[in-house]
Amino acid sequence: MESRTPGFMKLLRIVGFFCLWITAQAQMKIPPETVQQWASVFSVQLRDFTTKYSGSLLLQKKMKDVEPIIKIVELEGGDLVKDYSDEIERMLGSKMKSVKRLAESAEDADLYHDFNASLEFDYYNSMLINTADEDGNYVELGGEFPLEENEHFNNLPVNTQQSNIQVPTNVYNKDPNILNAIYNSEALNDVFISNFQKDPTLTWQYFGSSTGFFRIYPGIKWTPDSNGVAAFDCRNRNWYIQAATSPKDIIIMVDISGSMKGLKMTIAKHTINTILDTLGENDFVNVIAYTDYVRYVEPCFRGTLVQADLDNREHFKVLVEELHVKGEAKIKNAMKEAFKILNEARANGQGSMCNQAIMLITDGAMEDFESVFEEFNWPERRVRVFTYLIGREMTFAQITKWIACNNKGYYTHISTLADVQENVMEYLHVLSRPMVINHDHDIIWTEAYMDTVLPNTKELFTTKAQSLLLMTSVAMPVFSKKKETLSHGILLGVVGSDIPLMEVMKLAPRYMLGAHGYAFLITNNGYILAHPDLRPLYKDGKKLKPKPNYNSVDLSEVEWEDTEETLRTAMVKGETGSISLSIRASVDKGKRPLYLINDYFYTNIDETPFSFGMVLTKGHGKLMFVGNVSVEEGLHDLTSPDLSIASEWTYCETDIDPAHRKYSQLQAAIRYLLGKEPDLECDELLLQQTLFDAVVTAPLEAYWNALMLNDRVEPGIETAFLGTRAGLMRLMRYAGVETRVAKRFLTPADKDNLFTIDHFPLWYRLAVENTPGSFYYYAVNDKGVKYVIATTAVTVSSEGKTAMAGAIGLQMSLDLLEKRFWAIAKQPSDTDCSSIEGVCPLSCESVDLNCFLVDNNGFILLSKERNEVGRFFGEVDGSVMASLIKTGMFKKVSLFDYQAMCKNSHHHASGARPLLSPFYGIVALIRWFFSNALMFLLDFNLCGLWHSDYFVDAKAGYHTTHKQKKVEALLPCDTAYPGFMYDSSVREANSLIKCGRCQKMFVVQQIPDSNLVLVVTQADCDCSRQYGPIPLEPKEIKYNATVKCNRMKSQKVRRRPESCHAYHPKEDAKDCGGASAISLSVPLLSASLLVPPVLRRWT
Repeated sequence: MESRTPGFMKLLRIVGFFCLWITAQAQMKIPPETVQQWASVFSVQLRDFTTKYSGSLLLQKKMKDVEPIIKIVELEGGDLVKDYSDEIERMLGSKMKSVKRLAESAEDADLYHDFNASLEFDYYNSMLINTADEDGNYVELGGEFPLEENEHFNNLPVNTQQSNIQVPTNVYNKDPNILNAIYNSEALNDVFISNFQKDPTLTWQYFGSSTGFFRIYPGIKWTPDSNGVAAFDCRNRNWYIQAATSPKDIIIMVDISGSMKGLKMTIAKHTINTILDTLGENDFVNVIAYTDYVRYVEPCFRGTLVQADLDNREHFKVLVEELHVKGEAKIKNAMKEAFKILNEARANGQGSMCNQAIMLITDGAMEDFESVFEEFNWPERRVRVFTYLIGREMTFAQITKWIACNNKGYYTHISTLADVQENVMEYLHVLSRPMVINHDHDIIWTEAYMDTVLPNTKELFTTKAQSLLLMTSVAMPVFSKKKETLSHGILLGVVGSDIPLMEVMKLAPRYMLGAHGYAFLITNNGYILAHPDLRPLYKDGKKLKPKPNYNSVDLSEVEWEDTEETLRTAMVKGETGSISLSIRASVDKGKRPLYLINDYFYTNIDETPFSFGMVLTKGHGKLMFVGNVSVEEGLHDLTSPDLSIASEWTYCETDIDPAHRKYSQLQAAIRYLLGKEPDLECDELLLQQTLFDAVVTAPLEAYWNALMLNDRVEPGIETAFLGTRAGLMRLMRYAGVETRVAKRFLTPADKDNLFTIDHFPLWYRLAVENTPGSFYYYAVNDKGVKYVIATTAVTVSSEGKTAMAGAIGLQMSLDLLEKRFWAIAKQPSDTDCSSIEGVCPLSCESVDLNCFLVDNNGFILLSKERNEVGRFFGEVDGSVMASLIKTGMFKKVSLFDYQAMCKNSHHHASGARPLLSPFYGIVALIRWFFSNALMFLLDFNLCGLWHSDYFVDAKAGYHTTHKQKKVEALLPCDTAYPGFMYDSSVREANSLIKCGRCQKMFVVQQIPDSNLVLVVTQADCDCSRQYGPIPLEPKEIKYNATVKCNRMKSQKVRRRPESCHAYHPKEDAKDCGGASAISLSVPLLSASLLVPPVLRRWT
């Protein structure tokens, strides 16, 4: 035993030395002082060449020189919001006057016209104009119609001297009713032209006739869809429906008994969807399906009405698609339930507090239901009942008609899918009767919408600010004034005009609001009309499409820091006031969080349902400097070749006089200042500031040119640039377009980096939140092209106040930065290492080290791996980022997106199904298979041979719906995602991370006078098993069934429209789809009840 001891001890010593060697390898010592030296040297070099080539010190000196002659003013938000809202009121008021003139003209034309059944009249049909036959002759209704591209109308070819007519394919274009109405509406042509001359900012003006045609000015060539069909029907449009009726509460009751199988159910579903499409955000709705029991299509909405906004309407459509026939129809209980909902809503002051109606969709009613009406609706008949008899059978026609006629409703018979549209529209004309008889010309304004009907509109998606693609319409009903038809309340149609919201928001000039300030508009329901953070489009593959709920985005979903909804409530109520909120904003597509204190100012827009809001950021956002120079001095510098001004801003109004539309904003401003165009309306304050900025920044042009001529510009220095609050920009291209990496930077296509109608450039917004004089560096990844931007703010001071004068910067290539950095980040081999504890000489080129430049939001500016540039550091090295977050060097900021689109992991309807049974999917699949197999067999055998239109329509409707489900891959959702901010008070950090068998060392050092940190880590210790990456990807916020239900049916504060027309004593209720009101005979009722029950049995 003893003889073995020396050998054993020797072995232990060897193992010990080996362990120490392993430990030494695992605990590589990176000397913090070496990293600190690198950071210090690189900081000096970075600052020197950035300052030199940008010219920032010169610009700051020039600003200092003019301080004695400038004045700094503090903006008064309350005064500004009043001024801007007054401007908006004047603008919208002029549109209302134009629409009133159209309505008066249309009514007068009808008053003095006698219907002529044999009228022959040629008109310009927008589908047929300029169309010739084989012989070269113009086709009927398609004569020569001159068209010319017009910039005011999105460069579409139009005829500003003539309107023309669009007729839907399903409406006969030579029908006597159509011809007489078109003949009458010819009188509008002169009014259209006159309106446009009085107000050249008007866009489309139109008249939608109750007969179905659409007169549009200026005249255009209407393009049919790919099938050659003109599916557009003006009577479906929101402006028509809202103008034709007052707000309404609607209960849709659909019979899903066994007799409704096959094509009947397909027609019933299409009828429900068509009714839903006639509702707007001022209406309320619910859908009940009934057999021998009452079933709410959405159980969450039991016993209540929900707002008929786009979200809820689409939700109902998804659920209606899943309805299946079963059992025997019992209408009585369902009708009672519908009356109870409506009566409770009226009693509790809920819903629209105006019109109320029940829509009964059935193939026959067999019960004794008269007692229900006696109990709930007679004698006042406050609730109208509209009936839709589905199918070809007429057995129950008289009873179904009796229900409508005795409850001030209307009866229609729908036997094919093609009948649905026209028959559903009848209810709107009935609801409009009280308003028509009373001759109340209520002007309505629609919610925001995106018009994709006109040709080439979709091209705008990629060229304009998303939130400003939208428009609103002002519309007014047109009535028959003839005394002999007064009690019938005949609606002739609706006149209207479109107002692009971009034109409205231009009345709140960007330069007054500052880098982070903005203006916005909301409706009486709290929905956004215009807001820079509204994103109505989403990318589906390579295509941009409108989101399903783009025009029902609530203010609280964008201004989500308003947790108590104080701002929203005040604005919805039409109040005037202000509120201050601390908010978490973000820039650069949500990647870079900012903490701001915003002052909100708001007021209502008179004679509209809109409220206007405006934001000024506390601090620099509320201070603006004003300078003054002579026009002669300023004009000299304004014409410099390196200078431009914001092309989307309004320095001078070039859209009023058609002769001015050919000028750019810069050309218009110069011509106005030279006195060549004295009639131009220009913003004097903005022009004054632009001239001043041109003079103060002029020395930069000479400075940059001198560098180009006298100094060898280092390769990789590509563009110097500056911008001022007045939207003025100067730039110097140090590198030619052939050698420049960032070819798109500051070109017209580079919207993020230019002054636009809804934001300042990104580099400007980042600079003003950074320390003036200190450069802010960040990497850009523009579709795979990577480069670096450095930007800093320039200030001006007077009387103890300091205002932002502008920002100046430099764009450079990654190659330049890498060349500079790698040359610094290595110690030569002859370095004196005697006083250094750790690895020496140290080099970032070593395979043992990873070195990164990381910006203040955690994004990589420089790395050995070029593909890591622009990525979030936490995704590349989760272990080090986790340590930096733990030590407080980086702080996490929680951000939310309530306008997100998420992939739907299940069936199209899965978004609605969590509120129902978890076994629904399996049951639905089985039902789908059998019901559709039956539908095919039954429809083919029973009617396919002699009613081919029946079969084809059903098949088309079915396949269209099914195809739609497959295409819709993304659905609206709420998401949460993190952002990160560097705490500049923590200048350095170093630590060891235990990662299983090794320990990873890292050193982090702030780079002085910048927003960057240098991160040096040990490369050979893999911590990926212990520390996963920290992603920035948004995660969907999942709501359980209860929370989801409460969110869907919750009623936020809203302001009801002021007018309501639900009743008029002179209304002729006998016009109900038949010649007269019908009394229900006992024999008829008995006969219906004796119909063999087998017809109503579950199949």
